[in-house]
Amino acid sequence: MKIFVDENIPLMTVRVLREMGHDVRDIRGTAQQGITDDVLWEIAQQEGRLLITTDKGFTQYREELHHGILIVRLRQPNRHKIHQRVMQAMTQFAAEEWRDLLVVMRDVMQSVWRTGGGTD
Repeated sequence: MKIFVDENIPLMTVRVLREMGHDVRDIRGTAQQGITDDVLWEIAQQEGRLLITTDKGFTQYREELHHGILIVRLRQPNRHKIHQRVMQAMTQFAAEEWRDLLVVMRDVMQSVWRTGGGTD
């Protein structure tokens, strides 16, 4: 699966996703590091990538057609907790399920929206 990770996703998560066989784009250390959320969104959509982030602002795209959004929102985030929630979501949903799916992983619960279909 093609994935775009925001700069706030731990490097250990990028490594594990790649080990799982995913094509992961990470802009850290590139000329694009620090781009705005709007530009990041456009790149992810143009390249057909699932976006993984901790930025709740991306919920604004839940009614648009997209390639998937995974947002991790924790009360006291650290790289291990973020990694754990990303891995949980990635094993919970198959690659073909992510299109037009928005998943918000919180400390204990999660919310799921499908474009045009409301919440699950």
